[in-house]
Amino acid sequence: MNAAGGSAERRPTKNLATNELVGRDSIEPAGNGISPSNFAISGTSKIARRRLLSIRGEPLFFANWENLVFIHYETDPQELQSCVPYDLDCYHGRAFVSLVAFTMRGMRPRFGGSLSALFFKPISTHHFLNVRTYVTHRAEPGIYFMQEWLSSRLAAWLGPCSFGLPYRFAQMNYHGNHGHVRRGKIEASAGSFHFCATVEPNDPGICAPGSLDEFLLERYTAFTQFGKCRWEGARCIGANYSSGVNVWMGWPHAIESIL
Repeated sequence: MNAAGGSAERRPTKNLATNELVGRDSIEPAGNGISPSNFAISGTSKIARRRLLSIRGEPLFFANWENLVFIHYETDPQELQSCVPYDLDCYHGRAFVSLVAFTMRGMRPRFGGSLSALFFKPISTHHFLNVRTYVTHRAEPGIYFMQEWLSSRLAAWLGPCSFGLPYRFAQMNYHGNHGHVRRGKIEASAGSFHFCATVEPNDPGICAPGSLDEFLLERYTAFTQFGKCRWEGARCIGANYSSGVNVWMGWPHAIESIL
């Protein structure tokens, strides 16, 4: 897939607080069974699902993520590490930041049926743009959200105070035309980002073991922390696209301070 990106918001780095959260997601369909000691290889969705269901009360939410566009940038590892409160997870010494644009539909709690779904309807469907990088904690690979923009003002307000997520509101417009072209326009208070992605007309496949695609996409744990970050000097190295997945989202779990 070919992708072209525009300017993204940048903010000064500040000291990060010590209260951290880790959230766990599970994405269907599950892959092949593998050793649960390694979460960075093919088939990890099945392990993530098994672990999520082993915890009482999980999952917390169900949702559908549609038309996911991943735009990947390579940047200097030392510069990026200074902005991230976890150890970077690098691919053969290379560090990456990814922008992930998608539409979330039908988010609802696992419990409560139609009544709880109705209660969540005001925030059940909206656009996202995530800026994320790749980290490890206690030898478990995961993602770290540097910033996230949403098209829902209410969801953007609820995310930081409820789960410590770095949400901000933005005017967002995602659409596709001509069959294989996806476009996005994000306008925030401090900047904007535009993309145009041409999707190759081939069948979706499984990431090759050990490939860069696997490193960037097979992630089922998200580490979060209150604070702000910035990154500079990155170059676009590729992109990925998914028409959609069904997602299970778990409760956030506190982990000990690493600062």
